[in-house]
Amino acid sequence: MKVSDCTLFSGGLAGAEAKFGATAEKYGIEEVNFTFEGREPTRRRGLRTLTHEELKKGDVSMTYVSKLMNRRYPQTEAIQKVLQTIWYQVNNAQQVFVVGAVLENGTVSGGTGWGAEFAKLCNKPVCVFDQEKGRWVQWSGSDWTHADKPTITETHFAGMGTRFLTDAGAKAIEDLFARSFRD
Repeated sequence: MKVSDCTLFSGGLAGAEAKFGATAEKYGIEEVNFTFEGREPTRRRGLRTLTHEELKKGDVSMTYVSKLMNRRYPQTEAIQKVLQTIWYQVNNAQQVFVVGAVLENGTVSGGTGWGAEFAKLCNKPVCVFDQEKGRWVQWSGSDWTHADKPTITETHFAGMGTRFLTDAGAKAIEDLFARSFRD
């Protein structure tokens, strides 16, 4: 796989997404960061501001998401737009990488959890670096299983995650790219 054929899809926010973007840039990988009017992502490279019509394509019922994720999401326009941009990240990717924490109910913490859950629903390969446990896991189709050293194997991949990136999470992202794009 040639680096020049690869594209990272993300949201460009502080924390994991900014680290995914900076690392992609270091490797010469194209970057697309989906956002919406009024949101100021940390990463400006490859910024793609979605129109109102485009956001509607990623619309999802907040009641459905809350039920699926076993948690309550605020019924606000801002949260709806965040979930819509996540839809674009996952929809454009062939493979999804997330940095966060896998909860006891099998979902991933925070708003990023919707990205992991949506990837599972779309039957896309998804790996999560669980910062609390310090290890990668991958979705097997029915459960999270240990993933020793995942690699980026698809030209279009998503990188998303927590704003509260730890040193271990940052290293996991760096190591993921190093394993995947060796000369």
